[in-house]
Amino acid sequence: MTPILLKSFLAASAVAGHRFVAPAPGGVSASAADGKVIGVSDAMGAAAGGMLDVVQVGWAELQLGGAVSFGDALAPDAGGMGVVAQAGQRSGAFAMADGEAGDIIPVLVTITNIAAAAANPEG
Repeated sequence: MTPILLKSFLAASAVAGHRFVAPAPGGVSASAADGKVIGVSDAMGAAAGGMLDVVQVGWAELQLGGAVSFGDALAPDAGGMGVVAQAGQRSGAFAMADGEAGDIIPVLVTITNIAAAAANPEG
């Protein structure tokens, strides 16, 4: 994979490789689906108190928490694995392959908000 922006952060807790990462008191941790995604952990992950390399822009690999299709916007589940993003949620990456729960797939890390569903004006 070819990250464009790779930064190292202090791991506030243990973070497995190939997970969405979020800010946490004292550093970063595996994202808990709170919408504060800052990137994807590298393959090595990190122990609590260690340095964690995080892909913030560009290509990375992400472990999935559910089925996704190529092109889906992805958001973290409670453990930081990728699932299909829902309307109104922050997306951390786009799937660059189809995959099932437990698979590790290539993703394009791009932090964006998924627009909320528009209200029906005829409603």
